[in-house]
Amino acid sequence: MNNWFYAISAVSLGLAGIFLVQYGMENGLLPPTARVTAALAFGGALIGAGEFIRKRYGDGEDVATAYLPSTFSGAGLVALFAAILSARMLYDLIGPEMAFVGMVATAVLAIVLGWFHGPLLAAVGIAGAMVAPFLVGGESEAPYWLYGYFLLVTLIGLAVDALRRWAWVSVLALVLGFVSCWMLYSGVGGAQAYMLVIAVMVAASIAIPVLQLNPTHDGPLTYQLFAARSGNKWPEFPTRLTSGTTIAAVGTIWWIYTNDASNFWTAMAVLVAMFAGFALWLRDAPALSDLAALPALAFFGILMAEANQYGPAFEAFQNAASRPPETPMPKEASLLFAAGTLMSLCAAIRSLSRPRWRMQWGAAAAGIAPVTLVVLEFIWAPSRVIGAYPTALHAAALSIAMMLLAERFARQDGPDHRLRASFAMLASLSMIALAFALILSSATLTLALAVTMVAAGLLDRKFNLPALGWFMQAMALIIGYRLVFDPGLFWGYDAPLIELLVVYVGSLAALFATQYLIAPFKRPVTVIVLESALWSNAAIFGTLLLVRWTTTDTDGDNLISHWFLSLAAMVWFILGMAQFYRMQAGGVLAKVRLVLGILLSAIGCIFLLAALTIGNPLMDWAEPVLGPIIANTLLLAYILPALLFAAAARYLTHLPRWVLIGFNAGAVGLVALYVGFAIRHFWRGADLSVPGTTQPELYSYTVILILTGALLLYQAIARKSALLRRAAMIVIGLSVIKVFFIDISGLQGLTRVFSLLALGLALAGLAWLNRWAASAPDAEETSEMPNVR
Repeated sequence: MNNWFYAISAVSLGLAGIFLVQYGMENGLLPPTARVTAALAFGGALIGAGEFIRKRYGDGEDVATAYLPSTFSGAGLVALFAAILSARMLYDLIGPEMAFVGMVATAVLAIVLGWFHGPLLAAVGIAGAMVAPFLVGGESEAPYWLYGYFLLVTLIGLAVDALRRWAWVSVLALVLGFVSCWMLYSGVGGAQAYMLVIAVMVAASIAIPVLQLNPTHDGPLTYQLFAARSGNKWPEFPTRLTSGTTIAAVGTIWWIYTNDASNFWTAMAVLVAMFAGFALWLRDAPALSDLAALPALAFFGILMAEANQYGPAFEAFQNAASRPPETPMPKEASLLFAAGTLMSLCAAIRSLSRPRWRMQWGAAAAGIAPVTLVVLEFIWAPSRVIGAYPTALHAAALSIAMMLLAERFARQDGPDHRLRASFAMLASLSMIALAFALILSSATLTLALAVTMVAAGLLDRKFNLPALGWFMQAMALIIGYRLVFDPGLFWGYDAPLIELLVVYVGSLAALFATQYLIAPFKRPVTVIVLESALWSNAAIFGTLLLVRWTTTDTDGDNLISHWFLSLAAMVWFILGMAQFYRMQAGGVLAKVRLVLGILLSAIGCIFLLAALTIGNPLMDWAEPVLGPIIANTLLLAYILPALLFAAAARYLTHLPRWVLIGFNAGAVGLVALYVGFAIRHFWRGADLSVPGTTQPELYSYTVILILTGALLLYQAIARKSALLRRAAMIVIGLSVIKVFFIDISGLQGLTRVFSLLALGLALAGLAWLNRWAASAPDAEETSEMPNVR
């Protein structure tokens, strides 16, 4: 604790030199030259006193004069810095060149003295040099050169650490350098100089402490600073120092931009330069590899923020959309695309030149430029400003570049390691898809994407490029989205039949071909996605054809019918079940697919409920049944959804058991509803809403109930299923209730007699059959849930 007295003493002596100049200025005691000379003499005297004490009495911790040499010499350095700044800023006695030379000389003196006196002197000198400009005061038309001064003092601190290995001196110098530049920026501005200086500070924090122009930082990556798991080894101090400086620099650039968007281009240029430095200059410093992600992420963040807050660069680019004819094309989007391409090129060179982390750098090379173009298109919309074809040419050029990069990766990695080449080919195909999306019509675009997906399958089959599976999955999802939503089913409802057949059949053929092409490889997730896309899109296509066939007008008269609402529900149920089917792939998307499946199925339930209520053919306002007996709209409205539910219960066995029971129950209920409506249609005609019930119709319901119960009981015996037997008993019980409570009062004459006779004989036979099955010695009842087929 006693050492703090020395530090306070050094600060006090340094302030004395500063205020000596200020006092002379305020009171006019001495001319400017004499004031500066007095300050220089005072500083020199303090340094001389420190050297005298060190040589005469020593400065070791075991002598009474310990730390005194550092105290006096540090205060003297502060006074010298203050004198030089006063001569330049207050009195204009010297030019900027002479001021710079004087500060460099003082800095060199600080390093030399620090070598002899220890870290305290270095810390005092650095702190005093940083504080001096703010204490001297004065005014200047362009004080931006102080950024260079603060940079110089920071470099001095880093150099002291490099010579004497006093790590905390580097930390102090960088912290004070950032704070001093921030205070200067807050007072006088100069954002461009500020960003350039902090970028140089990052480079200095890398090279100076290790005294290497070609840094070789090795060991754990910087992200392990934040991975606080037991057993993790922390990065070495030079790596930690660079990590903190880079985080501070990138954060400062982001802060400067958000405060003044006019600095957009400077911020982007500095970030690109930082990324290039991490990729190329630090190619032999693998421990710093992950820091390259910081300027890249900031690049994309500022790129999107510029559009979101309608910054000047984005505004100028958007205003160019209404430029007069013969006006040159705006270059903002092209420049940003070139910046992203430059970063990809740097990452590619790094990946090709150094074996360590080459996979990660290869992924960066394949991703940065394409992501830049995609972000530009979706946020800056260059296709609207400069035109779709010029933007598509950017995508096509990048696609060719990525193909060449894939070839280089494949040549270097050999046939057994194709992941890097897969990344590049994935980027190439994505750019082709983007170019198609920009220039093709809706129907043509869907087919073009399908062809691109098949091309990915061919490339994967020939060269074994596993990353293309992601592209195939994405294309399958995009094709499904286009077939259902954009342009979707509404387009399919009105489109010419030939065009509709070409788009859907072509897309389904592409899905089937892609699935066939990747069959020899183990791509379980891709196969599941392609399978689900194939059968779901095929089912939706069939549903759309049925809608076109049964909906005879375009005025909406049939849009609340029982069949149209059920077919609409089918689409949503198919989409939901496709998501449930894809849950088999597992992974982080399993829960997302579960939620999507539930939401899509819920929409289907709403449409099905509407079909059972608003569109119910028993209602007075409902549409009549179209078509002959059996093969009519009742079949579309109830049997098709029942078959879909039965298929879901049969094939989605990875879902919980209660969900499968629900599917089976829904299928049985819809079949029962269809049978009832079919009987009424047989006896009463197309209009099921006519009042009353005829005796043959009422008797038919009874016969059907008895036959259904008998069939269920037969199945229960054949399958030895207690569950089916209970279901049979329920149906038979319903037939009994109907006969005794409805038929007796509703039927007359011999019809009523035959109804009771049939019921009695049937019950007697079924009772005997049930008792025989239950008493069979080899009967082993099971409660398994049957599949509805």
